[in-house]
Amino acid sequence: MLARLLHTSPRRLLSLICAACVAMLAFGLYLQHVVGLEPCPMCIVQRYALMAVALAAGITALTSKKPLLMSGSALMLLLSGFGAFVAARQSFLQWYPPEIASCGRDFYGMIETFPLKRAIPMIFKGSGDCSKIDWTFLGLSIANWSFIGFVAIGLVTLVMIARQLEAR
Repeated sequence: MLARLLHTSPRRLLSLICAACVAMLAFGLYLQHVVGLEPCPMCIVQRYALMAVALAAGITALTSKKPLLMSGSALMLLLSGFGAFVAARQSFLQWYPPEIASCGRDFYGMIETFPLKRAIPMIFKGSGDCSKIDWTFLGLSIANWSFIGFVAIGLVTLVMIARQLEAR
């Protein structure tokens, strides 16, 4: 099934990657707003990377021109590599927590304490502890699953780039 998926058209594959990114972002928002898990600064950075990959995949899926497909795919590869790096760093912090962990202040405290123009950038820094494991599935933390997701996106993108280079 995976081999058949990798041999679909690049536009369909890009659309699937975009949809998968949106689904992962939606699940992250579910964990935050329904389950009550506070994202840490590294979680926020991973969300931005995931949004950027989704945006790059979605925009690239709209074209059928090879130079644009290659450029969009290369950008996706870089963004997924960045996301994987941040997720790997957070996983490392979870496996080997530092002595003192501080990843930011709480949301309401920032708004009450600081002027709005200083509080808004601080909001996007998150407020959870980056080394804390709040949720697991099959023994892996959110950061571990995020790493797997970014690596999978990167590998699929690499295969897609290789296929485009072969077709030349």
